[in-house]
Amino acid sequence: MSEALINRLVEFAESGNQQKIVFNDQTYQGWIMEITEDALLISTGYADKNGKDAWIQFSDLEQAELSYWDNQQDQWTMFKL
Repeated sequence: MSEALINRLVEFAESGNQQKIVFNDQTYQGWIMEITEDALLISTGYADKNGKDAWIQFSDLEQAELSYWDNQQDQWTMFKL
């Protein structure tokens, strides 16, 4: 994967208090824990205390909606790769 994409994903991971990824009628809300050459790991489940880790392939991110929780604005803010 391109270094530019990985840098944008690192920026996304460091944005806000939490990150949210929506694709294929599923929502993953939590924290980006790891970024590899072809996927990222998001840890979810804080509210229900049943944390689940999900690997999301970069190819899936092309159709995904990305956002992060902006503490200053107190709202979800869209993030574009």
